[in-house]
Amino acid sequence: MTLIKSISGIRGTIGGKPGDNLTPIDAVKFAAAYGIWLKAYSKKDKLKVIIGRDARISGEMIQNLVVFTLVGLGIDVIDLDLSTTPTVEIAVPLEKADGGIILTASHNPKQWNALKLLNEKGEFLDAAQGAKILEIAEQEDFDFSEVDDLGEIIKNDSYIDIHIDEVLNLSLVDADVIRAAKFKVVVDGVNSTGGIAIPKLLRELGVEVVELYCDPTGHFPHNPEPLKEHLGDICDLVLKEEADFGVVVDPDVDRLAFISNDGEMFGEEYTLVACADYVLGKTKGNTVSNLSSSRALRDITEKHGGTYEASAVGEVNVVTKMKANNAIIGGEGNGGIIYPDSHYGRDSLVGTALFLMLMAEKGGTVAELRASYPSYFMSKKKIQLTPELDVDAILKTIEKQYKNEDISTVDGVKIDFPENWVHLRKSNTEPIIRIYTEAKSQREADALADRMISELKEIAEG
Repeated sequence: MTLIKSISGIRGTIGGKPGDNLTPIDAVKFAAAYGIWLKAYSKKDKLKVIIGRDARISGEMIQNLVVFTLVGLGIDVIDLDLSTTPTVEIAVPLEKADGGIILTASHNPKQWNALKLLNEKGEFLDAAQGAKILEIAEQEDFDFSEVDDLGEIIKNDSYIDIHIDEVLNLSLVDADVIRAAKFKVVVDGVNSTGGIAIPKLLRELGVEVVELYCDPTGHFPHNPEPLKEHLGDICDLVLKEEADFGVVVDPDVDRLAFISNDGEMFGEEYTLVACADYVLGKTKGNTVSNLSSSRALRDITEKHGGTYEASAVGEVNVVTKMKANNAIIGGEGNGGIIYPDSHYGRDSLVGTALFLMLMAEKGGTVAELRASYPSYFMSKKKIQLTPELDVDAILKTIEKQYKNEDISTVDGVKIDFPENWVHLRKSNTEPIIRIYTEAKSQREADALADRMISELKEIAEG
């Protein structure tokens, strides 16, 4: 069982001992630390915080603990109940709230839950802010409100509908164009809140919907990370229903994957590529993804006359780089679409609408669309090292060995070769180096990863 305290919040498995797992005591402690920090950060007498959760089994328990802790600090809470991560993110500025907490462990299995923390813009906290909250939690320097100063709870279960309206009102989304295409789409909502939000959005756009695992019980029917090995059921159902494509989201609906009409994975990396292709075709501009994302986004961006930039891994880093470079779309290769015209957060509802617009205007099949993009293949491996080894020194040696190549050290070491790339990142919690590679074939990507593993081992054994 595990408890992970990071700058973006607290994540852990339910049950067990406080400090080792995500127990009720830990939920209260970290909610209190966030509330105390928010009071100092906002410098306001009266605060308002948005709370929403995915459908996982522990969600209601954690939600009640967090909500009443904030109330005990004198903070008003707008409780969205079952919601999505992007829905909470858009609700914060719409409600002129001072912050937000999303109760979700994203793609982790059902025994996990987490508190994801937002600022007044509905964006994730930066490293310094997250570190301060961890410090407050460690010190347990809490000062709760007296009885006349307790916060209030305002229930508002309309925000998924409000979110859908916001998507429909985007300038690059035309519901009439999508309706005219008469799409049929299968949706796998992994029995969480995507099973509420995505079918509602699709029906508003005139799409015929076939639901698979869309009952928000929190009992995930398969591993909730939207990877090929977990998605056999929807791949089969797309073929059986002769659907135009399938939509898969993770439990909190910030990661988006498509299944092509032939029952094959469109590829999580290509979710962002396709959405960017549509947006860049309408509006000239730049893009950003992280260093471990596919080179295909760079290719599509340059084809449309834009500039591509890579950030360190992590949504907050992508958003920072997008703002600095005036990127009109960006995200992460795990299927996370960030479209600033909506908000600076990964949003599967926005991504689904943009993809539908692309397909409606291009015509043809999803499989044909995928075949039209530059084809790259990825390998993701890792090397386990002994605890006494200096991982930073090992990466420094690799950097020196490849000093004549195109190298980035923003986040680990990334080496861009003419035909492929490798990205080496150390784990923050264990002596592991993660090796990501991309090449024009799976064999080349795997071979490059194996070569780097051999070189890392040689340096380690040195």
